[in-house]
Amino acid sequence: MSPQPAIKSRPIYPGLWIDEAARRHLVAAEGEGALAVIETFSRSPEALSRTTLVYTPGGSAGEDRAARLEALGADAFHLAPSQPTALIRLKGLLATATMGTRLYVAGGEGFIGSVVAAGVAHGVDHYSIVTEHRGSLARRVQCVHCKGMTENVTVSPFVCSHCGLNLFVRDHFSRRLGAFQGVVIDAEAPGDIPAPEELYP
Repeated sequence: MSPQPAIKSRPIYPGLWIDEAARRHLVAAEGEGALAVIETFSRSPEALSRTTLVYTPGGSAGEDRAARLEALGADAFHLAPSQPTALIRLKGLLATATMGTRLYVAGGEGFIGSVVAAGVAHGVDHYSIVTEHRGSLARRVQCVHCKGMTENVTVSPFVCSHCGLNLFVRDHFSRRLGAFQGVVIDAEAPGDIPAPEELYP
């Protein structure tokens, strides 16, 4: 069992498992998340006949992983060149999904957050989404001041890619947005900004 996080909103990722009662399996994977999907679904050919896979290599060298995922023999396989493209495909599939569809996601934390947010927006209870973290701990962060999103944040503080403020990355996570929160670090002492520290490699 995964340990409970100190911050209640901080997500935990118990790992992939197959819901044998599901009528359909909708699986989104990014980068190293492909390995979790291969390990889990290769043991269940029957489930694969009812599975749609959406995969994006992300920042990893993913051609071999994509070929291995496709070789699993899922009912449908979609290879996307980028995370935004994968999310567009996933949202289309969620919009037409029927009752009894189980959503799974494996990959980096930012990708998991985006998929969970997409699921929630389409009426999926976030507790029912099966998740496994693989790969980078880089975060997707929303600036609470300008509301802009910055992807793949590995350090704190960092400079918001939209408004240029120096932001401290909080452990507070918004499931609705699929992102952590960034707040200005030098509000009380303008210009007093500590050196960035790599926290999420």
